[in-house]
Amino acid sequence: WRNLRAGAFSGPVYGVNPKHAMLVGVPVDARASQLPAAPDLALICTPPHTVAGLAGELGALGTRAVVIVTAGLSAEQKQATLDAARANTVRLLGPNCIGLLSPHIGLNASFAHCDALAGDIAFVSQSGALATAVLDWTRSRGVGLSHLVSLGDHCDVDFGDLLDHLANDARTRSILLYVEAIE
Repeated sequence: WRNLRAGAFSGPVYGVNPKHAMLVGVPVDARASQLPAAPDLALICTPPHTVAGLAGELGALGTRAVVIVTAGLSAEQKQATLDAARANTVRLLGPNCIGLLSPHIGLNASFAHCDALAGDIAFVSQSGALATAVLDWTRSRGVGLSHLVSLGDHCDVDFGDLLDHLANDARTRSILLYVEAIE
């Protein structure tokens, strides 16, 4: 929440939390259905048993991309989330990922400890630990990134999807991948 609010992203940022009316001094809604508009991108960081329902609810609102930070989803929970997402044409990044950063638009949709500098290298990693290490390395050397994406357990969006997207991104000149396994 702090990363989303602290960045230079100029679009609206909405918060949803059923247990709190405020997050870090900012009013939030209790349910996604109460938001003033459907978010283009949503982050889910809730208990595993809630993820599929939230993906379905967001998709029904019109959200088309979801980052699932939540770890610990069982195979059944992952499949239920995929089914809920596919019913509404929602793409899923994660689960069990640190998220994504797109510094050219000021978006830090991650729980990384700092922002990335804007540049022309895209970094895609299955390892969140390596993603944060690369983030530290690039910042300390003044190297900018067009995107930093953590795939996590990649139940939907995978290396092929991101290569297709990044190859057509005008701000990306090179793509660096950390691949542990390809399915």
